[in-house]
Amino acid sequence: MVTLSRIERSARMGLIKSMNTTPELTMRRLVDMLGYRYHIHEQTLPGRPDLVFPRRHKVIFVHGCFWHRHNRCQLARLPKSRPKFWLPKLEKNKMRDSAIRSALTRQGWRSLVIWECELRDPVRVMIKTLVFLED
Repeated sequence: MVTLSRIERSARMGLIKSMNTTPELTMRRLVDMLGYRYHIHEQTLPGRPDLVFPRRHKVIFVHGCFWHRHNRCQLARLPKSRPKFWLPKLEKNKMRDSAIRSALTRQGWRSLVIWECELRDPVRVMIKTLVFLED
């Protein structure tokens, strides 16, 4: 087992992007293939949703399974090192996500979460997105 120093770990964590991630770009390509127009990272909305469909009053979040604690997903496993640090941090992310979606609902927006692991089946994601956007 390779253990990184605090400086090495910090540098590695600093490389993780919060926007324009691979799953997010994959989702954008799928939505483009469906022919929908959207905005990205709308700063005026709670949580800066990944994809925003203003005329439809709908938003899509593309969540990483690890960072957003996808239930019963292999990618959401807790790191073995420093669980006292990781568990509260990741649970706080999950609570924040819930609060953001509630705030959007109060403002009249409907939201959909697409999980990183779901993007392994693009056809299923496209159908799920189409149903959401046309509902």
